[in-house]
Amino acid sequence: MRDREKASGLAGWQLSHFVLIAALLLFVVPPMVEVARFNWTTEQGGHGPIVMATGLWLLYREYSRARHLAVPGNRLIGFGALLVLIPLYVVAGITGILELQVFLMYAAVVAGAYLLVGGAVLRACWFPILYLAFALPPPDQVVAVLTQPVKIAISGAAVKFLYALGYPIGSSGVMIQIAQFELLVAAACSGLNSLLTLSAICMFYVYLKNKNDRALFIGMALLVLPIAVLANFIRVLILILITYYAGEAAAQGFLHDFAGLLTFAAALATLMAIEALVTSRRRPHSRNETVDV
Repeated sequence: MRDREKASGLAGWQLSHFVLIAALLLFVVPPMVEVARFNWTTEQGGHGPIVMATGLWLLYREYSRARHLAVPGNRLIGFGALLVLIPLYVVAGITGILELQVFLMYAAVVAGAYLLVGGAVLRACWFPILYLAFALPPPDQVVAVLTQPVKIAISGAAVKFLYALGYPIGSSGVMIQIAQFELLVAAACSGLNSLLTLSAICMFYVYLKNKNDRALFIGMALLVLPIAVLANFIRVLILILITYYAGEAAAQGFLHDFAGLLTFAAALATLMAIEALVTSRRRPHSRNETVDV
């Protein structure tokens, strides 16, 4: 029976479907090779392979549950989107703007998927589609605009906190002076990239745990960004204290990476603890409601 279903499913696919998939692969492979070479090998983009692997797994799982909804999408909408995206993709590739090219590529893949399986399946797979976008490098201009206020706010808060505790510390913008040391708060410490990494992984956890409970999912999702900002604040504090007590070299070596792993684990643990607390408090209420009915 299953063999017949598989055979009928393959028979339902036309040659145009396979041509479309092949064309989309030609769009995907070249820019993603560049992303893997030049972005995923850096600290800012190191989360990319993790997000890509977990996102593809989640997409496969959600699609397997929603494949019965598959109906080819509206050709006018789908091909219209591709006619707009393809020239922009080519221009971005010629000009060498990789960040713009990969997002145009991703939009073209979504448009192609819409043509193949329709809007109902895409709506059912909305989270993995959104989540996979976190594996792509954001445009440098966006990073520059959004990172600077985050860096200044977090470094300023860290300086005020340590100054209140009696440490000889001051700051000017993102430059922190503590004792005889100067510390520049880099984008990897308190910028957009770190926030994106924490937010993406935390949202992945929240979705897996609470996607069927809309109220809890929304509530936990709203906590992701504040927890990510707090985790970055703690990381900056740790790096400043390492610099003060062990020197600048120690803060830029193994302890720098360890501080990042520690704060990442702390952020995820905080989210898990809040989720467990909220869930445990809701269970007695749900039981009481069931008894009353």
